[in-house]
Amino acid sequence: MGKRDKRVDAYIDRSAQFARPILKHLRTLVHKAAPGVGETIKWGVPSFDYKGMMCNMAAFKEHCAFGFWKASLMKDSKALFSRMGKLGLGHMGQIRSLADLGPDAVMLRMIREAARLNDEGAANDPRRKAKTVVVKVPPVLSRALSGNKKAKLTFDSFSPSNKRDYADWITEVKTPETRAKRLETAIQWLAEGKPRNWKYMKR
Repeated sequence: MGKRDKRVDAYIDRSAQFARPILKHLRTLVHKAAPGVGETIKWGVPSFDYKGMMCNMAAFKEHCAFGFWKASLMKDSKALFSRMGKLGLGHMGQIRSLADLGPDAVMLRMIREAARLNDEGAANDPRRKAKTVVVKVPPVLSRALSGNKKAKLTFDSFSPSNKRDYADWITEVKTPETRAKRLETAIQWLAEGKPRNWKYMKR
């Protein structure tokens, strides 16, 4: 039987209301498909290990994300990855409702495949050239970064996913006042070398 981590319970409980059923369902599917899976928190988000890293999930203000560690080796006969895009953490784009996950049978098959890859000791091919990921930075954030060297240095050194976390956080707001407050906070955190979700990272 898989091992559950109370920190994952806490992560789900403090997530937005819409995100909780999505995260709970993903968690259930992972344990159903891979009974020996273990839970932990890595990079501030719930991760599932089965003979090595297997998959992870995360919640943001308006969407959730789910990704497989060895997605590049997996068969995607239902075009689930491409259908849902390459946005945000993971490989399945922005998940805003349970309907975005598709049929349970498809998800279970993919999770079982991810577990099988770990059973077989499959490794991501280090010779495969990674695709260049370009993150669209909103103009208001670019201008704010240009005025703070420390913040810009941090932002430029970040991975695409960390950059996107800040970019999405700025663009998803509806009022100029809220955007201005988030910009101020973002620049402060970046100047301190912090990623967007630093509060949830394990210390």
